[in-house]
Amino acid sequence: MTLPSEQLLLAAFLAFCRVGACFMIMPGLSSVRVPLQVRLFVAIAATFAITVHLWDSLTPFVSREPAVLVGMVVSELLIGALIGLVTRIYVLALQFVGSTIAMVSGYGNMVTGAVEENDAQAAITNLITFSALMLLFIMNFHHDVIKALVNSYRVAPPNLLFNPASALTDIADTLGESFMVMVQLGSPFIAYGIVVNLAVGLLNKLTPQIPIYFISLPFVLVGGLLLMYLGIGPLLRLFAEGFVPMTVGR
Repeated sequence: MTLPSEQLLLAAFLAFCRVGACFMIMPGLSSVRVPLQVRLFVAIAATFAITVHLWDSLTPFVSREPAVLVGMVVSELLIGALIGLVTRIYVLALQFVGSTIAMVSGYGNMVTGAVEENDAQAAITNLITFSALMLLFIMNFHHDVIKALVNSYRVAPPNLLFNPASALTDIADTLGESFMVMVQLGSPFIAYGIVVNLAVGLLNKLTPQIPIYFISLPFVLVGGLLLMYLGIGPLLRLFAEGFVPMTVGR
């Protein structure tokens, strides 16, 4: 059966709304370091690849009524943004624990340009974030995101409009689980910061005439680097292993 060209274009546009909204927010592709034209072409290519296999899931729900079509476009944008947002939250949780690690290790004031944004971040935070993003792309996490977009048409077809209650539940669950996992991954560094600062404070009370803080700072920095050397491998491995279950696999 031959479908009208207008119906095909509307179906492709609806798919582009979901895919483009997801790529606009997901980590890596949404970075300011990636040119806008590259993000646009990647979204268009992914849309064509998806719609070729999903005509039966898209074309029956396409409507030419302006009010219905506008509602479907808004719903598709929100659904795609939700899929991208849950992946973004997981990476933001890693940035949060990376900032905590930099602070407790004594490197919180050594800031530089961020990897994804234009804001300033600690050098250790940039190292952890960049390594995690590179690891996720090496392990083809973007393929899992595209797979989640394809599977989303089974759960939320275009005629089923965006459900805010369900979306808020997914976001709240992702926030809670992601930050709990990241705090557990950063717990050795947090424990190190508590013990070291407590020891330095006690020494400062015993010898108030000596500037213990400035004397002990090099040892705190070296200890933080040594702990980072020993712990960054397991941290990134556990982060990568938890990406799919925490985000697109829920």
